[in-house]
Amino acid sequence: MPRVKRGVIHTKNRRGILKRAKGFKWGRKKLIKVAKTAITKADAYAFRDRRAKKRTMRALWQIQLNAAVREHGLSYSKFIAGLKKAKIDLDRKVLSELARKEPSIFAKIVEKVK
Repeated sequence: MPRVKRGVIHTKNRRGILKRAKGFKWGRKKLIKVAKTAITKADAYAFRDRRAKKRTMRALWQIQLNAAVREHGLSYSKFIAGLKKAKIDLDRKVLSELARKEPSIFAKIVEKVK
């Protein structure tokens, strides 16, 4: 069986790893062994935080809605309960955006809920 020299593939793999580790601090951007673990961890954090981002954003929308609704003399929980009773199917993202960008429309929604 002929001998296979793997220099090209080995170099390609290393280059790919270092390309992905670009912008990392210290040895993690230039040492293969350290860069591999750094990339693995970075991928794990990215995967985890794509899910955490959804929770964080929902919490932010709730805070924004609470602040906007209190200006109209309601609490967040009463507002959400009123939305369900009035059968208004707008999610928190849309409502918080309306509260920020279109206060007049949001005020009409709050009046319907009251």
